[in-house]
Amino acid sequence: MESAGGILLVLAAVIAVVISNSSLNDYYHTVLSTQIIIEIGDFYIDKDFHHWINDGLMAIFFLLVSLEIKREVLDGQLSSRSQISLPVIAALGGLIIPAILYALLNWNNPTNMQGWAIPTATDIAFALGVITLLGKRIPEILKLTLVAIAIIDDLAAIVIIAIFYTEELAITPLVFAGIAILILAIMNRTRIPRLSPFLIVGCILWVCILKSGLHATLAGVIIAFFIPSKTKNPQGHYEINERAPMYVLEHKLHIWVSFLILPIFALANAGVSFEGLSFDLLKNPIALGIALGLFFGKQIGIMSFTFIGTMLKICSLPNNINWKQYYGLALITGIGFTMSLFIGGLSFEDETLQSIVKLGVISGSIMSGVLGYIVLKVTNPINPKLTK
Repeated sequence: MESAGGILLVLAAVIAVVISNSSLNDYYHTVLSTQIIIEIGDFYIDKDFHHWINDGLMAIFFLLVSLEIKREVLDGQLSSRSQISLPVIAALGGLIIPAILYALLNWNNPTNMQGWAIPTATDIAFALGVITLLGKRIPEILKLTLVAIAIIDDLAAIVIIAIFYTEELAITPLVFAGIAILILAIMNRTRIPRLSPFLIVGCILWVCILKSGLHATLAGVIIAFFIPSKTKNPQGHYEINERAPMYVLEHKLHIWVSFLILPIFALANAGVSFEGLSFDLLKNPIALGIALGLFFGKQIGIMSFTFIGTMLKICSLPNNINWKQYYGLALITGIGFTMSLFIGGLSFEDETLQSIVKLGVISGSIMSGVLGYIVLKVTNPINPKLTK
C-alpha cells in the first residue's frame, strides 16, 4: 500500500509521544543520548545516537527526495519553467510571512526575537506522512509539489541555521567539501555509469560538511545533483532512461526510506513530554508567534505568493490541480514539528522558554496537519476507477 509508509511514520510518532510521557521516558532519552564514536587515527566523529539519526539517516532521506525532484525537473511534471518556479516562489512566501507574524508579536523583546526562524520550518517527513495517508486519491504531482516546496524550505532552514545559529564554521573541512564536490562534478561530466564512486565520494562529502559545522543533510541534496540521469541506449547515444544511475538509486532507496529511515526518525524526534506544559503558556508571545506563524503564516504566505506569481505569469499551478487542492497543500506545510523544535533548541537555552516553544510548535503543527488533511480529503474524492 502506498499509504503504508505514512501510517508507519505516524504510528512511530505516536509511540514516541507515549513513551516520553510514561515511566519509560528516562530510558528513551538514555538510548538517544548514547555516544557513538567512529575513530581512525587522529580523525574521529563523536555524536550521540540522536544526532546520528538526524545528521546521517536524514541525509539519505534528503538524497531520495532530491533525486525525485531532479527526475521531475528533467523529465516530468516540473520540467517547465513556470512549474519549477512555483515551489521556489511558494517556499519564499512560506518563509517570509511566518517570520513577519512572529516578529510582530515579539518585536520589543530581543530575547524572544531569537526565535524568529522557528515558524518558517516545514517538517518534510511528517508533512509527507500526512499527505501519504490519503493514498491514491492524492495526485502524484501534488505530492511532488509538496516535497519540492518542503525541500526548498528545509534548504533555506539549513542556510538560516548556518548564518544565524552556527557559532563557528571550520574552514578546513569546508575546503575538503569543495574538493569532494569538484570530484563529483568531474565524474558527472565524464558520465561514469556506476553508482559506487559517487556514493564513496558522497560519504566523504557528508563527513566534511558534518565536521564543518553546517547541517550534514545538505550533503544528500548535493550528491543527488551530481548523480547521472542519462545512460547509453542501444544506439550508443546518451538519454534519460530507467537504467540511469539516478533512477536505479531512487528505486533502491524508496523502501528503506519509507519503512525504516522515516519511522526511526519519527521515533527519535517526536518524543515530546507534556510535563510542565499548560494552555496558559499559549498567551506567551513566543508560543503565540510560533503557532500563528505555522498555522496562518504558512498558508497565507504560500497562497498569496503563488497567486501573485500566477497573476504575473511567473509560475502556474501544476496540471490538473485546482486552488482548493493547493490550499490543502499550503496548510500541510504548516507542520513544523521536528524542524521547528530543532531550531527552537538552537534559539533558546532556557528550559522555561523551551517548554513555551514546544507548546507553540505542537499547537501550530497539529492545527495545520488536521485541517490540511480534511481539506485534501474533501477536495480529492476517491477515483472510482482505482477501487475496481
